[in-house]
Amino acid sequence: MQIFSKKVSEFIAFNFFRLISMMVVGILFLILGFIFVRGISVISWEFLFAMPKDGMTAGGIFPAIVGTLCLVLVSMIFAFPIGVLSAIYLNEYLKDSWFKRFVGSMTNNLAGIPSIVFGLFGMALFVHTMNFGDSILAGSLTLGLMVLPIIIRTTEEALKSVDDSLRIGSYALGATKLQTIGRVVLPVAFPNIITGLILSISRVSGETAPILFTVAAYFLPKLPTSIFDQVMALPYHLYVLTTSGTNIEKARPMAYGTALVLIAIVLIMNLIANAIRRHYKKKLS
Repeated sequence: MQIFSKKVSEFIAFNFFRLISMMVVGILFLILGFIFVRGISVISWEFLFAMPKDGMTAGGIFPAIVGTLCLVLVSMIFAFPIGVLSAIYLNEYLKDSWFKRFVGSMTNNLAGIPSIVFGLFGMALFVHTMNFGDSILAGSLTLGLMVLPIIIRTTEEALKSVDDSLRIGSYALGATKLQTIGRVVLPVAFPNIITGLILSISRVSGETAPILFTVAAYFLPKLPTSIFDQVMALPYHLYVLTTSGTNIEKARPMAYGTALVLIAIVLIMNLIANAIRRHYKKKLS
């Protein structure tokens, strides 16, 4: 009777968790389907590669696409190396102590700060104090600071997952700590480190509040020529179309199209990052 009861409990628990998982997937497909159905009608070559006009109720979103890609690229160039190096120091060099626990706690707290606070900080530091102005550089540095805790934590977990026997074996062969990290630990952990990059790209691509104060332009029908230029960006463009447009009803289909393009860009960048991760996993196997 007790065995039967356990089997019934396991059956109920298994199907409950499966139902929850299916609900999550269903909600995801519902959102994607809603955006796709509403936005696919406006997708065209002109929409993707033309300049906006008529107060953004006509034309295309090419400057916003380019601006978003610039912000993602520059922010990752800034945040990814610093985040990985910080995690290497915390996990490989810094011994367990109150200071290490304090840094870990502060990193976790930093990850929980609202994005609009990062926007205000970025405006005060990069825009005004460092005189970068409203620019790609100021916006990217702000976004980079925002995702830095994500990269640090995911990289730390990736480094912790590397078996200590690999480190000991490397030391036994006469390798230094730096050589062990560079030639043994990082290659093994790198596929999992890419997870932090994927999460960071996804968050940077969709943030509106930080770029609102540091880089985003309301209407700028031209492409940037340097990192000190102001740009349009898809998240802010979407916000303007749905709240502050000159003709909201006319702009609403373009808003859905913009949302669809933003989702597609995030998906493509994530697929590229996943391809890189799979490539390194194959090299290790």
